Amino acid sequence: MMSHSALVLCLLFITVSSNLGIAIKKEKRPPQTLSRGWGDDITWVQTYEEGLFHTQKSNKPLMVIHHLEDCQYCQALKKVFAQNKEIQEMAQNNFIMLNLMHETTDKNLSPDGQYVPRIMFVDPSLTVRADITGRYSNRLYTYEPQDLPLLIENMKKALKLIQSEL
Repeated sequence: MMSHSALVLCLLFITVSSNLGIAIKKEKRPPQTLSRGWGDDITWVQTYEEGLFHTQKSNKPLMVIHHLEDCQYCQALKKVFAQNKEIQEMAQNNFIMLNLMHETTDKNLSPDGQYVPRIMFVDPSLTVRADITGRYSNRLYTYEPQDLPLLIENMKKALKLIQSEL
């Protein structure tokens, strides 16, 4: 009995997904950039290594956003992130920005696990700032749409740390 309902659910999911795919294709979309919807005016680096290089060279912190296309929490965060003028401006002017849809080999970027969305900061001395966290004790580096004020505060904290420590 269980496998029959699982099959029905699976078929329903496939039908809905393919219809959704058709609906999305019809809508005119700008060509995909490295922003992946997080902010088209931001200059994004392509790889973690490139981000580290630019961070050191520019003396700006690196902000790494781990996310997945099919994650509803990532999509919700991405939407408010892209619409927030203060975040977009800070990201464009004061940070080296990277959004990743895969894990890096640097275990320092997943100190408490590999979950999404996860936002971490790396300072120009190439230190992953494990001390800049969100509000959840079980997923230290996750943010939800309502956590934008905290994310803004943490972005400012990352900038202040550079001035005071380096």
